[in-house]
Amino acid sequence: MNYQETIQYLYTQLPMFTRDGASAFKKDLTNTIELCKRLGDPQHKFKSVHIGGTNGKGSTSHMLAAILQIAGYKTGLYTSPHLKDFRERIRINGQMISEQTVIDFVADHHTDFDDIAPSFFEMTVALAFDVFAKEKVDIAIVEVGLGGRLDSTNIITPLLSVITNIGWDHMNMLGNTLQLIAGEKAGIIKPGIPVIIGENQPETAQVFIDKATEQGSDIKFASEEWTIDNSKVKSQKSKEQFEHSDLTLTHHSQLTTYYLQLDLTGSYQQKNVKTVLSAVDELRLQGFVITDNHIATALRQVKTLTGLHGRWEVLNTQPLTICDTGHNPDGIEEVLKNIAAVSYTRLHFVIGMVNDKDITKVLNMLPQNAVYYFCKPDIPRGLDAEILKQQAADHGLLGAAYSSVKSALSDAHANAADNDLVFVGGSTFVVTEVV
Repeated sequence: MNYQETIQYLYTQLPMFTRDGASAFKKDLTNTIELCKRLGDPQHKFKSVHIGGTNGKGSTSHMLAAILQIAGYKTGLYTSPHLKDFRERIRINGQMISEQTVIDFVADHHTDFDDIAPSFFEMTVALAFDVFAKEKVDIAIVEVGLGGRLDSTNIITPLLSVITNIGWDHMNMLGNTLQLIAGEKAGIIKPGIPVIIGENQPETAQVFIDKATEQGSDIKFASEEWTIDNSKVKSQKSKEQFEHSDLTLTHHSQLTTYYLQLDLTGSYQQKNVKTVLSAVDELRLQGFVITDNHIATALRQVKTLTGLHGRWEVLNTQPLTICDTGHNPDGIEEVLKNIAAVSYTRLHFVIGMVNDKDITKVLNMLPQNAVYYFCKPDIPRGLDAEILKQQAADHGLLGAAYSSVKSALSDAHANAADNDLVFVGGSTFVVTEVV
């Protein structure tokens, strides 16, 4: 098979979460363990940092990978889902793996797939670990896919575990309380392995403290370690003024101060950067040579170094058009904060969602004075645009339904004046179609 045929095989033959939803999520690690066993257990052949959480784990992973890369370490990065190209999931020093690597892996292990019947995600994790081992990376940043305890990535023994925060998402699989969701995320805390928790949230902090105590793991809350003294999240309308945000952060006990310029400009990155700096401090304690200059240099160019897209990303300037992958209640709350910081006359909201989540909380949060363009992301799990339109109308959100994301965006651009704002989001899979 060539590359396109190989990818099509993976998409059609293996259970895939983006297509099949919860049925593709395996509630044990048996398949991943068996597949990696046949690969010679590559997960034990490289150092790693394991990053989970409800929101921010992707940005945190990319920022930390960028810093390690600038510090001179050969850095693997595993994230999910991808936006455009399957190979975005597996990078080394910011570069996607080759098409031939994917072709060869599938060809060499076709019979293993037939024997084990792994999910798409299980196969992808095995491929990533195989690549990181063969390429002899100095360290790999491994992002959890879903949950933590039963996630396929949870067969590594990392140098450090990181959990960004806990919010409402995937309740049908992780639990219907924040404490239950936190318990699943806490499953990546390993015996004796230090853990950084990004946000000290009253509802969930004790879950992590108890788990860390049980495992004999040192635990720190990044939000308690750092104060942001000032921030200048750009709210003007030129694209250049959206390219960076300036932050001054001070560590409470070390009295260390960083003056940073971030190319990830969403206000929620203020939370993520605290988590990243606490993770860097821990890696320094473990012998990694990371200077303050490495940190500052990397955080100015995370998108360039790692290929990250879809986080408060400017797509167009006239009219100003921005997309963001935030899709659950906490993610949408951050999106709305960022929208509120922008000067505009009228808001045009291009929105699509998936059909297996309770979207009531999100719809309750959205502004009624916007013009909505309802669309269905081009995946089987996409929520029909007419159904979304009807449900949104019950919450006072009015607009038209469109047959595709691109047609919705095209109409939004046609209707928007130069001083209006067009926002595109509601689902990662909507953003996939516009970046």
